[in-house]
Amino acid sequence: MRERIYGLLGRTLKHSYSVPIHRALGNEGYALFEIEPDQLCAFLAREDIGGLNVTIPYKRDVMAFCDVLDETAREIGSVNTIVRRADGLLAGYNTDAYGLRYMAAHAGISLAGKKVVILGSGGASLTAQSVAKAASAKEIVVVSRGGTDNYDNLNRHADAQVLVNTTPIGMYPHTGELPADPALFPACEGVLELIYNPRRTALAFRAAERGIPSSEGLSMLTAQAKAAEELFFGRAIPDGENERILHLMRQSTQNIVLIGMPGSGKTTVGTALARLTGRAAIDLDEKIMQADGRTIPEIFAQSGEAAFRTLEREAAQTWGKESGLILVTGGGVVKDERNYHSLKQNGRIYQIERALSLLPREGRPLSQAADLNAMLRERAPLYAHFRDASISNKTTPEDTAKQIWQEFCGNAD
Repeated sequence: MRERIYGLLGRTLKHSYSVPIHRALGNEGYALFEIEPDQLCAFLAREDIGGLNVTIPYKRDVMAFCDVLDETAREIGSVNTIVRRADGLLAGYNTDAYGLRYMAAHAGISLAGKKVVILGSGGASLTAQSVAKAASAKEIVVVSRGGTDNYDNLNRHADAQVLVNTTPIGMYPHTGELPADPALFPACEGVLELIYNPRRTALAFRAAERGIPSSEGLSMLTAQAKAAEELFFGRAIPDGENERILHLMRQSTQNIVLIGMPGSGKTTVGTALARLTGRAAIDLDEKIMQADGRTIPEIFAQSGEAAFRTLEREAAQTWGKESGLILVTGGGVVKDERNYHSLKQNGRIYQIERALSLLPREGRPLSQAADLNAMLRERAPLYAHFRDASISNKTTPEDTAKQIWQEFCGNAD
C-alpha cells in the first residue's frame, strides 16, 4: 500500500505557514499541494490521500467530493479538513470553527449578546456566521460587495460591537489595505482578524489606535491545525500545544528590526545576528543603492533628502512585509510615521544605542553636517515610539547580537 499523503490543498500556497505548524505537531510529511481548478477532481480521486487541509478557493468546491460530511461542515457549508476514513471514504470537516472560537477566546473577545458585523461572504464568512450564531450573538450582519449590506452603507451598522474580517483585504503581499475603518463603528469593542500574514494588519493597527482589542489570525491557524491533526490520526492533542505552536510560529516568522542613530552599529550587529541565528540580514540602505544605482551620499547630493526618504519608505514597505528576516534600517527611518507600520507589521523593533562620541560620520550625509546632539534630541522620541526594546552596543557586535536574540526569544509574543 502506498504511503498516505497529508498536506494543504489550495491554489496559491507559496507563503503559507501550514507546513511548519503541522510538522511542529509531529506530521513530518505534511506538504503543500497547489492545484488548479481543472485538476481538483483528479487530485481528490487519489487513493493515497490520508488527510488534507483545504484553503482558498476550494473550501466549498471540495464538498462535492466528500463521501460524508460532519454536522459542523454541513451546517456551515464549508470544508477545510478532509480525512480518509478506515473504510476508505473521504470525510469532510470544518476545524476553522474551533480555530475561530479559540482565537476569540485568546483575544478576550466575546460574541454573546453582541451585534456582530462580518466583512466578507465567502467560506470563512460562513464559518464566522456559524460561530457567532452558536455563541448567541444578538445580531449578525454579513457585508459583501454586492449585497444589501455593502461597503457603501456601513453607516447603517454603526452600532456594531464586534467586527470580523473574513476577506483577504490586507493579506500578504497586499499589506496595508483596509477592509473597513473601525472608526465607522463607535460602539466597537472587539475586532477579529482572520488574516495571519502579516501578523499585524492595517485593520489591527487601526483598532489599536482606537483602543479596541483585536485578535491575530495566527492563533486561529494554529488552533485549527491542532484540531485537524487530531482528526487525521485519531489522537487527542493537549490544548497546551496551541500556545506552544503559536509561540514557535511568532518567533520564526517575526522579523528582527534594527533602528538607531547613524553609526550606532546596526549593520555590524545585524551581520553578527545573521551568523548567530541563520537568518538573512537585509540592509535597507543597500537595497536602496542597488535599486537606484547611486550611493546614499550621491542620492542626497543630487536629489535631496526628500527623494531619499521616498526611496527609504518604499524599501521599508517592500521588506517589512516579509517574514523571518533581520532588517537593518537607516538612522532616519523613524522620521516617517508610515515606516512604523511597515516595519512593525511583521517585526519586533530594537533600538541600538551607542555613545555619541563613538558615532562615525564618514559616508553619512546628515551626520557630516549635523550637530549629533541636536539630531539625537530630535530623534530620541521617535526611536522611543518605534522600538519594542533598546539594546546598548558598548562591547562587541557579537555580544550585542546575543542580547537581542535572547530578548527576542523570550518576548517574541
